[in-house]
Amino acid sequence: MRASDADRDATAERLATALAEGRLDLPEYERRLDAAMAAVHIGDLRRLTADLPEPPPAPVPAEERPVAVAVGAGEAASPWKEWVDEWRWWMGGAVIMTGIWGVTSIMGGTLLPFWPLVPLGIWAAILVAAAIWPDESSGHRR
Repeated sequence: MRASDADRDATAERLATALAEGRLDLPEYERRLDAAMAAVHIGDLRRLTADLPEPPPAPVPAEERPVAVAVGAGEAASPWKEWVDEWRWWMGGAVIMTGIWGVTSIMGGTLLPFWPLVPLGIWAAILVAAAIWPDESSGHRR
């Protein structure tokens, strides 16, 4: 079977790992890498790595792990944890917006209308609605 660019790249990565681990010296690595880039068939690539150990399995990316695995030591997964985290973001936004309002009021020499009330009120209403109505994708309440 003919080798693809992806096959040649995978072999090159495997050779680079072997060089980094000390399994190959630099001249041997360069010789095998040149042969890998010139390889036409998959069998040619396999011969270049036949004396090297198999690479360890790739770790599963965090976004593909089940929720129960991602939770810390002995902690049960809570549907409310994400909702509480959203309220923490809301609190951070409240502090920043109130700070901006306070600084602009001081610089203006008079108390301005408390404008952060509008965006914070809308944001809070959305968070409360997320707790009351079920999530469309899972059917669970947050």
